[in-house]
Amino acid sequence: MKYILVTGGVISGIGKGIIASSIGTILKSCGLRVTAIKIDPYINIDAGTFSPYEHGEVFVLNDGGEVDLDLGNYERFLDINLYKDNNITTGKIYQHVINKERHGDYLGKTVQVVPHITDAVQEWVMNQAKVPVDDDRKEPQICVIEANSSFLFQLGGTIGDIEGMPFVEAFRQFQFKAKRENFCNIHVSLVPQPNATGEQKTKPTQNSVRALRGLGLSPDLIVCRSAKPIEMAVKEKISMFCHVEPEQVIFIHDVSSTYRVPILLEEQGIIKYFKQRLNLPIDDQPSDLLMKWKKMADRYERLLKVCSIALVGKYTKLSDCYASVFKALEHSALAINHKLDLMYIDSTELERSTEVENSVKYHQAWHKLCKADGILVPGGFGIRGTEGKLQAISWARTKKKPFLGVCLGMQLAVVEFARNCLNWKDANSTEFDPDTKSPVVIDMPEHNPGDMGGTMRLGKRRTVFKTQNSILKKLYGDEMFVEERHRHRYEVNPELTHCFEEKGLKFVGHDTEGNRMEMIELENHPYFVGVQFHPEFSSRPMKPSPPYLGLLLAATGTLSAYLQRGCKLSP
Repeated sequence: MKYILVTGGVISGIGKGIIASSIGTILKSCGLRVTAIKIDPYINIDAGTFSPYEHGEVFVLNDGGEVDLDLGNYERFLDINLYKDNNITTGKIYQHVINKERHGDYLGKTVQVVPHITDAVQEWVMNQAKVPVDDDRKEPQICVIEANSSFLFQLGGTIGDIEGMPFVEAFRQFQFKAKRENFCNIHVSLVPQPNATGEQKTKPTQNSVRALRGLGLSPDLIVCRSAKPIEMAVKEKISMFCHVEPEQVIFIHDVSSTYRVPILLEEQGIIKYFKQRLNLPIDDQPSDLLMKWKKMADRYERLLKVCSIALVGKYTKLSDCYASVFKALEHSALAINHKLDLMYIDSTELERSTEVENSVKYHQAWHKLCKADGILVPGGFGIRGTEGKLQAISWARTKKKPFLGVCLGMQLAVVEFARNCLNWKDANSTEFDPDTKSPVVIDMPEHNPGDMGGTMRLGKRRTVFKTQNSILKKLYGDEMFVEERHRHRYEVNPELTHCFEEKGLKFVGHDTEGNRMEMIELENHPYFVGVQFHPEFSSRPMKPSPPYLGLLLAATGTLSAYLQRGCKLSP
């Protein structure tokens, strides 16, 4: 097993996850089996109870793990399926060690950070690195480990976030346990360029590498992020002051698409370096897989046609809150040769209360909604902004605008239909009104209101189509069932579904027992679809998610032609 540790310095959010994913993609293109592990220093057991504004979206895995969004990047880039134990947190490690202590596994010894916590980290990494993540179920050969950048966050020359230090120490020890030919450290840093001087500054990178060395880890590769391409003199300066060869300094400037990042890395000789440094049995040149990425990146940059989608949600101030939704839309737009114009609309700004408080915001939000080619209402929790989402759904239904509702978006589509088509004016979800007289969305029987973490219906579940005449069934290739990832506490009330179907809102998919409603479609509408699951988590750059692809096709007016061609994309 070969281990590649990716650390970050200077600031967080410089694309360390994309670079780790791109390195994995390059190695996979050379015929190697690659897995990935993300380490986060927070004490939470997992990401499930975070607000999206804390760390971005919560990504859900097949096994129900609620994890950091970077695992979504790994899955999309590498086309693999990871597990909840591929996301290590301080909380998980300490819980694991404390449970062993309570069980008596340490034979009465004093349990300490060193060696017990650091040993637990190393054992976890070694065990999880062996777990197959490809469809062929073979053991991986390479493990890319991304360590949260707060481990090495520079502030006034000091090392921040004390909670991350046990992980740094664990990998200082691990590099000797794994042996040099099996362990490689890549440090991602920032080369800022102040507007006042226009000069690219290397001092932050020098300080970051010096701090890393002070902790016992020496970088083998330094990946420098910058807004513009970095000059050769800057590369030579970093090489000299950071004690690495010039070819060990890699530059990644801002690009129009993340699909371009693996190409930039490969062009700077990273395959040859890994072959020599880790003694890998590979050729110097990548296989057809990376060539496909290059073609995809070239195609993305040449797109001329634009399709606009309005995303109506409550976490619109930070794009990472809907990272997988954005990627799923982008994959689908690319598949039909369109550039995606995603317009984020804060659902509260569509509500009447905003018209009174700030009429400019209200009319700007409605202007965006009205000019969009399609409308998407994603998942979410809590009552704030739900009335605005209901307004957007009603507009999509009455104006026959292509619409996709995901999780809460589907539930609200049912609420909107009940209020305006069945005339149940008090229809609601018990999440928002526990005493409603028309509970069209209800708590699931297994929902535990006491504990919040890990108590939802999570992970990959089977959905069975109950009709042949379904757009979604055709989009999924006329399969009898699909398996998609879920994350919800509430469901459509199964006792009331017949009332909706009589009026044209069809429940075209349900769970294996036939009790849980999973998909809706509205008759006599170009594309009014809702799904209880989260199809965005399974979308891949070269295999777009069918519900999202359907939305983009309907928004561009090509859905009917696509279905008539037997769900084959035109060249």
